[in-house]
Amino acid sequence: MRLLEACCTSPEEAAAAIAGGAGRIELCADIDVGGVTPCDGAIRATVALGVPVNVLVRPRGGDFVFSPEEEEEMAESIARCRDLGAAGVVIGALRPDGSVDMEMMERLVRIARGDGSERRLSVSFHRAFDECREPFSAFEDIIALGCDRLLTSGTAPTAWEGRKLIAQLVEKASGRIIVMPGSGVTPENLASLEEETGAIEFHGTKICRRKI
Repeated sequence: MRLLEACCTSPEEAAAAIAGGAGRIELCADIDVGGVTPCDGAIRATVALGVPVNVLVRPRGGDFVFSPEEEEEMAESIARCRDLGAAGVVIGALRPDGSVDMEMMERLVRIARGDGSERRLSVSFHRAFDECREPFSAFEDIIALGCDRLLTSGTAPTAWEGRKLIAQLVEKASGRIIVMPGSGVTPENLASLEEETGAIEFHGTKICRRKI
């Protein structure tokens, strides 16, 4: 069954997206720089709307090669997202050579999963994937990390342009991970993108007909 995830920057946007058919919200701030971690108040208010909320955990715009200090900030943000009632987090980190930073990601995923006594958070690997030097190798690394889904435009500017690679990733996933097309996904191209890729979850800022 198709699931629509709306990328929103406020509880008001999220409420309108839910009214337009969104089954899940990705909450972020400063979307003009690709999105960063939103404030606690926005997370709390959006969670109160009653649909699953996945929070983008990213300390800044720019590249996805993070310093030890930024890693600590992300680790703290993930723990805070759990406390605020988020359903999941959206994370990603790369090495300077364009591969997945497995050491950093293993730690962040472990925090999201909890210690057994804590509520488990869903983990999405964001579009840092689209900057990976070897996408198929990175894809296997992301699966090995235990991520629940991958958000990708198929390494192209839009998901429609990257639909062939997305279709390959969906096939290679074989149920091990959800491949979620994002970037330029609209109500107008949704059905065609679904048919071309075989994806079942879709992400976008205009994916639902929102009345804001």
